[in-house]
Amino acid sequence: MNDNKTKPLRMTASSLDGRDFSNMDLENADFSFSSLKDINFDGANLRNAKLRFSALDRTTFRNADLRNADLSFSSLSDVDLSGAKVEGANFSFTSQERSFNWQDFSLIAIIQNQGWVGTLVAAILGAVILYGFNAIAYFTAELSFTEEPIRLAFYKYLVILNIATGVCTILVTQGLTTWLDMIIKSLLAKHIILSIIIFLSDSLLAIAVHYFFAADIVNQYVARYPSEPSQNAPWYWYAWAPVAIANVFYFLSREGRQISRKISDQEYQLLNLEKLKTRAELDALQARINPHFLYNSLNSIASLVHENPDKAEEMTLLLSKLFRYTTGRKTSDYFDTIENELEMVETYLQVEKVRFGDRLRFTVEVEEESLKNLQVPKFILQPIVENAIKHGVSRMADLGNIVVKIYEKDQWLHLCVHDNGPAFSDTLGAGYGMRSIQDKLKLLYGENARLELHNQPHKSVNIAIQKSAIEQHQQSNHAFSA
Repeated sequence: MNDNKTKPLRMTASSLDGRDFSNMDLENADFSFSSLKDINFDGANLRNAKLRFSALDRTTFRNADLRNADLSFSSLSDVDLSGAKVEGANFSFTSQERSFNWQDFSLIAIIQNQGWVGTLVAAILGAVILYGFNAIAYFTAELSFTEEPIRLAFYKYLVILNIATGVCTILVTQGLTTWLDMIIKSLLAKHIILSIIIFLSDSLLAIAVHYFFAADIVNQYVARYPSEPSQNAPWYWYAWAPVAIANVFYFLSREGRQISRKISDQEYQLLNLEKLKTRAELDALQARINPHFLYNSLNSIASLVHENPDKAEEMTLLLSKLFRYTTGRKTSDYFDTIENELEMVETYLQVEKVRFGDRLRFTVEVEEESLKNLQVPKFILQPIVENAIKHGVSRMADLGNIVVKIYEKDQWLHLCVHDNGPAFSDTLGAGYGMRSIQDKLKLLYGENARLELHNQPHKSVNIAIQKSAIEQHQQSNHAFSA
């Protein structure tokens, strides 16, 4: 065992499909470039392990320790990471669609690599770029300081020809990119066809410029400087540069689209994860509100069973009607119309009126009939009304009065609950019902909604939601709940 600690397991470029490594200590192990499909790593210690460029399709990492592991450039289709510790793990440029393919190499990722491959590629690119800039500087200096007219005319011809060739190369490459990607499947065939077309088009351009505009200039230069070494180079010597530029441009263009697609996919996945997270949190809030209310209602029924069985029966039937609201309506999981919310609140108040009798009076007011069609989060009013009963009416010997009022002001929808119970204390801490409403408003509307407690001019709890936020949620409600 001690040897395993001092010498980490090294199984690079291995075929290990279907093996069982569950609960093994594989810290610092190296499985780079290996085929690890259908492997069982459940509960394994893979901290700091290297799984780069590996095929990990259908591999399970349940409850595994993958902290600081390197899974870059690996295929992760149908991988099970439930319960795994992935803090610090590197999932850069991993694919969830297919096994690793050499075409997925990223030039940017290679350059960023601190190994010898990245250093070599960066050095070559740096040398080529520097060479090109120095050539530009040389010819610019020649044009600026050469006074001999024949040489000056020849250099101007070379500069114009190179500019025209460069423009032609990029335009032709850009024009062919979509066609090559649609028609040709093989990447090698794409580059070969592109090279042939660029070679022919740039050669035709050079011949046309030479014979129609620069034949005399070239002839005069050759006659004046017959011993120039550059004149011994064959014409095709200068054709490789545009071909190389075209292939690099095409490669970078494809890579840029792939990176953009990967970024878009990642953003889409993040949005889905955020939506799932929001839905999970809302589910938790909803699940906790319903039992909370049921607990209080059942206590009320229990207190009436022996004292007033008829009232207990009435209250039970009302409670049944109330819970049909939460389980029987074919509406969104999280939204319903104000009309339905008010129906549920009125049913709840009728349940409580059975208990309190003449000590409880309530009214429901809606400023405009059209407001009843707006959709708001489910159970947004019931916890507030319940608090008004619990902390207001139940503490009064006199008549308790609750007013639920819905109105619109300055493009904000206001859902207000007034009661004539004791005023809110300055040190009042928010109970679960209030916290659940605040959490729900924050999850669904962010800064476009607020919950306020007022003692003046009269005691009230006010929920304010921007009308535009409500309409936006109403439009996307079906997609959100799908």
